[in-house]
Amino acid sequence: MLELDTVTAGYDRRAPVFRGASLTVAPGQSVGLLGPSGCGKSTLARVAALLHRPDAGRLVLDGTEVRTWRHRAPRELRTAVGVVFQQPRTAADPRLALADLIAEPLRATGRRAEAEGRVAELAPAVGLTADLLTRRPHEVSDGQLQRACLARALTLRPRWLICDEMTAMLDASTTAALVAAVETYRETTGAGLLVVGHDRVLLDRWCDRTVEWKDCLPAEANP
Repeated sequence: MLELDTVTAGYDRRAPVFRGASLTVAPGQSVGLLGPSGCGKSTLARVAALLHRPDAGRLVLDGTEVRTWRHRAPRELRTAVGVVFQQPRTAADPRLALADLIAEPLRATGRRAEAEGRVAELAPAVGLTADLLTRRPHEVSDGQLQRACLARALTLRPRWLICDEMTAMLDASTTAALVAAVETYRETTGAGLLVVGHDRVLLDRWCDRTVEWKDCLPAEANP
């Protein structure tokens, strides 16, 4: 279970972005988190991905409460979560070819020997052809780069996947292809999925259930 329990978070302790948000995702389940831009849902997603330390509240992954964040978190917790962001160009190292981008998590965790085989396995799964793997980010489209970013998020076989507005900048065909790739991964591995977005139609079609942002917050926050 991925459990976010009464989380308060932001970038200034005196003025948090939100207070007391709670949300759960079960293994194998896909949950959509629907809300307008600027409401705080992406900050909550970063907390869930161990990338942002909350001011208060708890994150529990598979029964283990997370107590340290980012690079200080235990490797077994960090690698349990994969994340795909909205803007692939800010999430990708412009110096790396797409193959190296996908293999980056393996090299960072001392598993370099697995890189070639894992890239060869993931590239077709996300719709990347061999010729694209040698190109750097500025030589491919946003959609192609987002495919590589999704592959990178799946490289370590995470038990939880967080897609934060993953398809917001993409055309309909690329969106459909990436959603299909995520669903194939979820179905074959039993991973839990949290999809953050503002498109109700997409979330309702994609996810087992859609939660509105206001329903994550305590009653007093919703007069």
